[in-house]
Amino acid sequence: MVHDQRKLVAVLAADVVGYSRLMGRDESGTLARLREHRTRRLEPTLTRYGGRLVKLMGDGALVEFASAVDALSAAIEFQQAMNEVDPGCPETERIVFRIGLHLGDMIVEGDDLYGDGVNIAARLETAAPAGGILVSRTVHEAVTGRLKATFADLGSLTLKNIERPVQAFSVKWEPSDWRRPSSLALEPSYEQRQPSSVELLALPDKPSIAVLPFQNFSVDPEQEYFADGIVEDIITALSRFKLLFVIARNSSFAYKGRSPDIRQVGRELGVRYVLEGSVRKAASKVRITSQLIDSGSGAHIWADRLDGALENIFELQDQVTENVVGAIAPQIERAEIERAKQKPTDSLDAYDHYLRGMTNLHRGTRESIDEALARFNRALQLDPNFASTHAMAAWCHFWRKVNGWMTDRPREIAEGARLARRAVELGGDDAVALTRGGHALAHLAGDVDGGIALIDTALVLNPNLASAWFLGGFLRVWSGEPDGATEYFARAMRLSPLDPELYRMQAGMAAAHLFAGRFDMASSLAEKSFRHLPSFLMVVAVMAASHALAGRTDEAERAIRHLRQLDPRLRIANLGDWLSIRRPQDLATFADGLRRAGLQE
Repeated sequence: MVHDQRKLVAVLAADVVGYSRLMGRDESGTLARLREHRTRRLEPTLTRYGGRLVKLMGDGALVEFASAVDALSAAIEFQQAMNEVDPGCPETERIVFRIGLHLGDMIVEGDDLYGDGVNIAARLETAAPAGGILVSRTVHEAVTGRLKATFADLGSLTLKNIERPVQAFSVKWEPSDWRRPSSLALEPSYEQRQPSSVELLALPDKPSIAVLPFQNFSVDPEQEYFADGIVEDIITALSRFKLLFVIARNSSFAYKGRSPDIRQVGRELGVRYVLEGSVRKAASKVRITSQLIDSGSGAHIWADRLDGALENIFELQDQVTENVVGAIAPQIERAEIERAKQKPTDSLDAYDHYLRGMTNLHRGTRESIDEALARFNRALQLDPNFASTHAMAAWCHFWRKVNGWMTDRPREIAEGARLARRAVELGGDDAVALTRGGHALAHLAGDVDGGIALIDTALVLNPNLASAWFLGGFLRVWSGEPDGATEYFARAMRLSPLDPELYRMQAGMAAAHLFAGRFDMASSLAEKSFRHLPSFLMVVAVMAASHALAGRTDEAERAIRHLRQLDPRLRIANLGDWLSIRRPQDLATFADGLRRAGLQE
């Protein structure tokens, strides 16, 4: 299944005001002057702020930036430089640019960018005044308080070919704040400048994050305490992830009241990721924004906004914490996996092998699980006490069992159970190790109650761990609590709606609805999971049984044909050996559905 490659970027669109008129008056002169502006003003400015020129479009340009702050800084500096060119030149002969900026999720194809985000930037540019800049709400929220500029809210604009109105802001600045150096030589890049007063800290050997105090944009001083409380809760919740290095509150709050450069924060605190945000009160409503930034590049990895009622302020505070933690933990894992992929294979350590194993585990195919197990085993050779890696290796054995891929079943089950027990032994305070280890023990050692107890302990240690909720949901399905299980799956999906294991959550929810007698719901969820991973044997069986029990014979038979291709040995008689279904009536429901679909006895 091919997915569009997407990333969060700031896009700058610029073009020349009255270009056709200028070309009609003096074509060769206009082209020469435009070329000079690009080489002497635009391109050096883009280099200084890390902009990537995506394309030139006659009189205009489309530029990508990793940071909204860098994008707007480049836009202001370029416009200021253009304002200082030939001040005595008649207005009708001057080359003047207008610029639009938007921060959003873009589709990447080769070196090009596509999507609504690009269109919004382009339409904002056409609405911008000559020599001016218009930015979208997302850019405004990302840069407010971090640049020497002011903004005027223009309200929601209706832009050509954009379905929804776009809230826009015009940008104003003091020329004295944005004058470029007189020399055309480029300033050293940020990476080349070293702070003189702070000793730079080495990055830890695992993902590291600092949560900065959220800015209070409300006049009400009470919101200051509310904002600080949100940050403290997020720091506490993130600290429960044993694979994260989290800067303590006292160090993060040293930046309170300041607007620091995020890359400098990363260097001073020795962290790869920084979370920042803001709180704004308007009448009886509160708006909270947050964004996760890679401190090395300044790139935005994730951003979110939450609106709520002021009277429910403490519930809102809890919801913000849950949303942020549930979203950024998977985002950091994805970012770390991409970072590991870029390392040469001869420089890997245990954690990089673990990350490469995780990306293969998420794919779920037979080949990818074999590769994941090899990676986890290599990580254990380098670090025999890596609890989470023992658990993930055990989980690979579970996945091989549930999909019928084991070639030496007794030996592999015994090895998986051994790894799971070792994970639990080493990781008594590691929620990931307890979750995956407990779930593997339930399936490989038949200890469902013990597995549930271990996952419950994991949820006490880290109530924001999505995998603990959905794997706990699975064990409740098999132990005969389908309605309770659906609540677990719903919580997991709420915590991590873009999780790479979402299809597994959907499969578990489908099984819960099947045993609860909700066959239409079960078949619908099973179909969604199946579309993501057609080789997932359990979900194919649930799909076949639920279609059959709902009276959809053709769909049921289609699913059974596919199931036979995946595992020709599966029969009604060995369902109990395959899945740990405890309640006789649940096993009977499953068997009845598969029998009606055409599975042999």
